[in-house]
Amino acid sequence: MQSPTHNLPSLFKQLGLPDDSESIEKFVAIHSPLKPALHLADAFFWSRSQADFLRNEVLKDADWAEVVDQLNVLLRKGRLG
Repeated sequence: MQSPTHNLPSLFKQLGLPDDSESIEKFVAIHSPLKPALHLADAFFWSRSQADFLRNEVLKDADWAEVVDQLNVLLRKGRLG
């Protein structure tokens, strides 16, 4: 059985955030760059449920872990692409 493939828009939708390209770019621009020592899930802008989801997906190396890692990198670079 193949694992489901998730992308950045589907992660934003899962988090209850606007998932169109413009909204994602704006989110990354507003909330980056993250400090190197700060864990993604500990950033101030997540709700508790969003932070729990992000933390658990990475800890469990679950279906969403790869795209959560992608978001982590984007928020540290401060831009898409």
